[in-house]
Amino acid sequence: MFISSAFAQTAPAAGGDMMSSLTSMAPLVLMFVVLYFVMIRPQMKKQKEHRTMLSALAKGDEIATAGGVLGKVTKLGDSLLSVEIASGVEVQLQRSAVVQVLPKGTIK
Repeated sequence: MFISSAFAQTAPAAGGDMMSSLTSMAPLVLMFVVLYFVMIRPQMKKQKEHRTMLSALAKGDEIATAGGVLGKVTKLGDSLLSVEIASGVEVQLQRSAVVQVLPKGTIK
């Protein structure tokens, strides 16, 4: 009375099983494609621009660092550079700390 009858289900055809698995994976694949174009690709492009900016640094460029220090590049090395932050005051920084190259004449 309270238990309903159980009915046997027929097994799906062999060809339909492959198609249903592909359609169930389609949203997952679509999600990864959207993730690539929205997050990963722009980040890779920004990293490439940062690397080219660091390789183009020259003596006399005015820069801003990640810590907010503004200064003029006085010496360049492979991984370090010397920056004059005030007259007669030089500090050594890692190249990766440079965030932005400022237009000439920004720092007075």
